[in-house]
Amino acid sequence: MTFEILAQAVINGILMGFVFALVAVGLSLILGVAQIINFAHGEFLMLGMYTAFWMWALFRLDPLVSLPISIGALGLLGVCVYKLITKRILDAPRLTQIFATFGLSIFLRSMAQFLWSPNSRMVQNSLVGDLRVALGKVYVGAPQLVAAAGAILAYGVIHWLVEKTEIGRAMMATAEDRDAASLMGINTEQMYTLAWAVGSACVGLAGGLLTTFYPVEPNIGLVFGTTASVVIALGGFGSIKGAFAAGIIVGLIQVVGGFLIGPAFKFAVVLVVYLLVVAIRPQGLLGKY
Repeated sequence: MTFEILAQAVINGILMGFVFALVAVGLSLILGVAQIINFAHGEFLMLGMYTAFWMWALFRLDPLVSLPISIGALGLLGVCVYKLITKRILDAPRLTQIFATFGLSIFLRSMAQFLWSPNSRMVQNSLVGDLRVALGKVYVGAPQLVAAAGAILAYGVIHWLVEKTEIGRAMMATAEDRDAASLMGINTEQMYTLAWAVGSACVGLAGGLLTTFYPVEPNIGLVFGTTASVVIALGGFGSIKGAFAAGIIVGLIQVVGGFLIGPAFKFAVVLVVYLLVVAIRPQGLLGKY
């Protein structure tokens, strides 16, 4: 094994980690504000990827060009799911919440298989698909670089929204204590709706970016949804900063671990690292509780 090959794996892992981070940040925002885990988050990503793919297949719009459509469509889906499903179970037992979003994930996956078949599809000749950057003997694909840049930009916007604006402080107040926030004049219903819209829009963005270099099929949400769940647990439940940092770490561990011991065991390596971290720090890397 040469240094160049290992360096290639490290770079690929970090770039893929930014995509994991973006998906996990959206899930963490929903969990932090609404206090409910969206088990269909991976299927939302799958729909975001199909949105970008069909925009290319039907109208020849490159996934990067159709990003606003993917973001808007998934943000709207998040609002609809909140209004029609999760709003009704906010005060329900935890098991009811789990069954509701888990059932939604199965429905969306089955619907995709019925409508579009289980076959894997790929966007051909995207704007950045064949471009790459040479760093000595290490090559970095332009689609992965663009996806990483998009993830960083999206995280910066969400961090600014949450930490620096009145709306963000209202969201965090709602997350801390819904009743107290309501007494202070905060419209908690709007905060929940916003959290679902922004969190779902994140996977719309991630889906559009992924489609430039990653195949889409109905079960793709299982891969990214499971990984995002591990990421937010590793970073600390409800911590956006933790989710972003843990996403990069998980991407690095997955790719490098898969390279060193085999692709079949790459997720096992992630779980081992997760168990070691929570054994030392049960609240995760940046979690408070």
